[in-house]
Amino acid sequence: MLNGGRFGMEKTGQIQGSAVGGPAVGQNPNPPAGPQPQSQSSSVQNGNVDREQIYNWILELGNPETREMALLELSKKREAVPDLAPMLWHSFGTIAALLQEITSIYPLLIPPTLTGAQSNRACNVLALFQCLASHNETRGMFLQAHFPLYLYPFLHTTSRVRPFEYLRLTSLGVIGALVKSDEQEVINFLLTTEIIPVCLRIMESGSELSKTVATFILQKILLDDIGLSYICQTYERFSHVAMILGKMVLSLAKVPCARLLKHVIRCYLRLSDNPRARDALRLCLPDQLKDDSFGPQIRDEHTKVWLITLLKNLEPAIGGPVGEQRVAPNALN
Repeated sequence: MLNGGRFGMEKTGQIQGSAVGGPAVGQNPNPPAGPQPQSQSSSVQNGNVDREQIYNWILELGNPETREMALLELSKKREAVPDLAPMLWHSFGTIAALLQEITSIYPLLIPPTLTGAQSNRACNVLALFQCLASHNETRGMFLQAHFPLYLYPFLHTTSRVRPFEYLRLTSLGVIGALVKSDEQEVINFLLTTEIIPVCLRIMESGSELSKTVATFILQKILLDDIGLSYICQTYERFSHVAMILGKMVLSLAKVPCARLLKHVIRCYLRLSDNPRARDALRLCLPDQLKDDSFGPQIRDEHTKVWLITLLKNLEPAIGGPVGEQRVAPNALN
């Protein structure tokens, strides 16, 4: 478990754009959920890093009186310090302090009393967690210590107010950083947790940014052979995924979002690689993906190719009634 204090994710309320395949996901569309402490640093500017100051901020994480400012500064500078993750992980008491910050938020989730300032502070911790999840040296230890499980209480929240939305979005960013590595160990770990139903719920009812990151996570799980096999193993798992993807297509037909549509189509295409799922998709693929409803929205060449390939994969059974919104139970039993 916690090795003396060695452990350790992303900027307040921000998800790295590359984590979901597009730079537009890089920043919150709204101002911060609450007031941040005034930054006092001028030591890390224009790419110049004062490593002594970085070490001092890490040490200040261990002091409750200086922790908030240290969290803010480190979360802002994490991209300028490539080895920040190992520095955090191997420094005495640091990860214990970060976990203390995370668990102190739990009582504020139910009933939902989280303030903007509290959300921002937690998101700064999550920013450092994402740093750990992204780094090759710390990712494996991050998983072995079951750190993603500390985020699930945040992902289970349903309040739509800004502090909770930022908390969910930044937590999703940590999982997104993990799956972006394309490592089998990551997928194996996530499949032992409730990440798929959690992502599906957010895909159905979250904000556009949260839906995008959650769909990206599902996509990365599906792109793994074990992940695809897991989801297509039973009718119940496949039908839940197909139902949510179908709802998203209907919603995107009314409120377009090209980035989100791209991930939805990629999920459908990957599902069509499984023979039993392909048979079921021939019955339940939404009409909007067959009748060129999204033609004007799809400008990305990859997305165009994915949609054409998807329809080609389903071609043999297209001929009867199309777009029937049901899944044949026997197809995946």
